[in-house]
Amino acid sequence: MPRQSLQQQQKLQQKLSPQQIQLMRLLELNELEMEERVKQEIVDNPALEEGSEYPDNDPTLADINVDEEGKPTETPEQLSLGDYSNEDEIPDYRLGTNNYSPDDKQENIPIGASSSFHDFLDEQLGMRPLNETDRKIAEYIIGNIDDNGYLQRPLAAISDDLIFQAGIDVSPERINDILQVIQDFEPAGVGASGLQECLLLQLERRNGTPSNMLAYRIINELFDAFSKKHYDKIIKQLDITEDELKAALHEISTLSPKPGSAWNGGAADSPGEHITPDFEVYEQDGELVVNLLSGNLPELTVSRRYKEMFDDYNANKNNRTRERRNALLFVKQKLEAAQWFVSAVKQRQKTLLDTMLVIADLQHDFFFSGNERDLRPMVLRDVAERTGYDISTISRATSSKYVQTPFGIYSLKYFFSEGIQNEAGDEVSTREIKNILQSCIDEENKSNPLSDDKLCEMLKEKGYPIARRTIAKYREQLGIPVARLRKKL
Repeated sequence: MPRQSLQQQQKLQQKLSPQQIQLMRLLELNELEMEERVKQEIVDNPALEEGSEYPDNDPTLADINVDEEGKPTETPEQLSLGDYSNEDEIPDYRLGTNNYSPDDKQENIPIGASSSFHDFLDEQLGMRPLNETDRKIAEYIIGNIDDNGYLQRPLAAISDDLIFQAGIDVSPERINDILQVIQDFEPAGVGASGLQECLLLQLERRNGTPSNMLAYRIINELFDAFSKKHYDKIIKQLDITEDELKAALHEISTLSPKPGSAWNGGAADSPGEHITPDFEVYEQDGELVVNLLSGNLPELTVSRRYKEMFDDYNANKNNRTRERRNALLFVKQKLEAAQWFVSAVKQRQKTLLDTMLVIADLQHDFFFSGNERDLRPMVLRDVAERTGYDISTISRATSSKYVQTPFGIYSLKYFFSEGIQNEAGDEVSTREIKNILQSCIDEENKSNPLSDDKLCEMLKEKGYPIARRTIAKYREQLGIPVARLRKKL
């Protein structure tokens, strides 16, 4: 029998405490989400109150502990409550910043407000005469339609889900019948399984003009050739003229490849959402002013009533029973959570402001001019080094955050980009390179689009020596297809 040897290993591990994890989560929230989080914490924790601190002239509360019979004891495990009664330790935290006056005007900038895409589909479903079972099936189908308007989940999988989750035994064929009802909804093309079906659903609703019928044939019979822009093959296969093909392609170009985009596009992060800036940056007397916009967050304080419970305990020694001790243990837990939350909110505000101050300093020229060409290369590490925070902290602090400027509202992620050197030795942002690349492609001859090699030569002539593979990467990031797919008749 082989002998087993014991070995000792030394490992260095770093684990985040639950409080640190909660603080990181608070940092990720934008202002609207933070406002909801504060309100929820006030509801969940009775030791946390909204409003300013009451005057507190009472002496520090004594430590509390009792034995099983309710008699006072002195053990190392004490319930120290001084942190909750000392006036110096519990400041009246204002959830804002010192450089923002309560008299300053704060504005929420609405970007658009409407019902969500799925709400719109549900409203139309309510107008259809379906029985209760079919309605539940339709609601489940709508719930599986993505934000672009596609149903990419197989009907067999939906059938399995319905029997296990809703107790509805229905065949994929019956689900398909109900899906066809949904595909009759607005916008045209909703509920399609892919692009080809989406375009066909839209063409079916149009008048039967020659160009429309030809467009339907192209999508239905020669979709692969159409997607690859093999126009010569289409002309030969369908025995049509170039003008007829142009008319059909124009018909197809008016279709929407993403029926749900009308609800999910635009500046807002989600349908019908208002963008409320988290910061404000503007010029005043030749200097940049940076404000953290948190005027809708309430003031927070630890509950005076909960503190008085400890006063009452100390004044009535005869009432120190086991039940009373358990109650005070609960109160202590809530007081600790309240004090931590107030401190966490204060730390969050400081981190956000420190981050925005560094971004404003690094992108100083842009905040004065509003010209994208004045954006300098900047990555998370640059901000982390100047603030002293970890890169992951900066990433969370800039996630889903917006800044209001005299030139519009920008996502903080907008200001981050890598840089390259031009022929003059100056470092320029990749965003500037992408803008030039986009301009070259916009101005190209669509009947003979520019290849990546040609684009590489054009940018080199403009003073930006970039490799062809880099051009291809930037083009893909801009969502621009290769030259062959950009070709038009």
